Amino acid sequence: MKRRGLAWLLALVTALALTGCGAAGSTEMAAADNSSSAVMEESVLAEPQAAYGTDGGTSGGASTGERTAKRIYTADLELETTAFDQAAEDLETLVETCGGYFQSSSVSGGGSDYRYAYYTIRVPAEQYRTFLDQAGTLCHQLSIQEYTDDVTEAYYDVEGRLKTQQTKLSRLQELLEQAETMEDIITIESAISDTEQAIEDLSGTLRGYDAQVAYSTVNLTLREVYRLSNGEEPAENFGGRLSGAFSAGWRGFLELLENLAVALAYGWVLLVLLAAAGTGVVLVLRRRKKIQSPPERTAEEKKDDKRS
Repeated sequence: MKRRGLAWLLALVTALALTGCGAAGSTEMAAADNSSSAVMEESVLAEPQAAYGTDGGTSGGASTGERTAKRIYTADLELETTAFDQAAEDLETLVETCGGYFQSSSVSGGGSDYRYAYYTIRVPAEQYRTFLDQAGTLCHQLSIQEYTDDVTEAYYDVEGRLKTQQTKLSRLQELLEQAETMEDIITIESAISDTEQAIEDLSGTLRGYDAQVAYSTVNLTLREVYRLSNGEEPAENFGGRLSGAFSAGWRGFLELLENLAVALAYGWVLLVLLAAAGTGVVLVLRRRKKIQSPPERTAEEKKDDKRS
């Protein structure tokens, strides 16, 4: 009978972790065993169900209103600057000041091309808003998108299932101490191994949530430009509008000349070759024309033509 009671207890503990509905099954099985086994079965099942409910989630005192909200904050920030090196240095200082770190970074371009930097930055959640506000003042901000993922329910569901598995492990360890046959020992140790694996998986999930909640993520793009994007406010009167139009037109003209000069600088070899080829063609055409034209007649020959 004692061996049968041990087997019943093991089966009930396993069923509780898998389905969370072991209360009804324990009542039926307890009726088929002796009173001592029934008392032990009730003690095994009572604590998980009272503390966490049959669904594995928290109940009673851990109501939704009393839970600490678990939110993951993410932002995509795009900046531009005319002083790339200084901006990158200031950004590094800001990250350090906020207690964050660079999860990844990459810089492309250079030489004759403008540079682009891509950063994935992790900052403490309490410094998230401060970081975004100050980063927008370091450089010219082009765009920003923010996202919030509320994982409160998922977090506490995993936490509840973890506590249930921990309670199950404690009960299995108690049963292992009572086991007398090798068959019972092997069965209980197998169940303990599975439970420990479930606890490890759930604990890893909670650690992942904690890391994402504690540190917010900012995906930042820093662009090097010759001139910042137009951020002028609309003119309030005709004179201001006219002045702004002349200024914009002059800047556009200068930019056109600059682009033309850069293009000529890139293609100077081709221009020299084209100029040399053009000069050679002109010289050849002049020489042919000179050869084909009749020689100029002298004054004596012209007088003879008139007399005749």
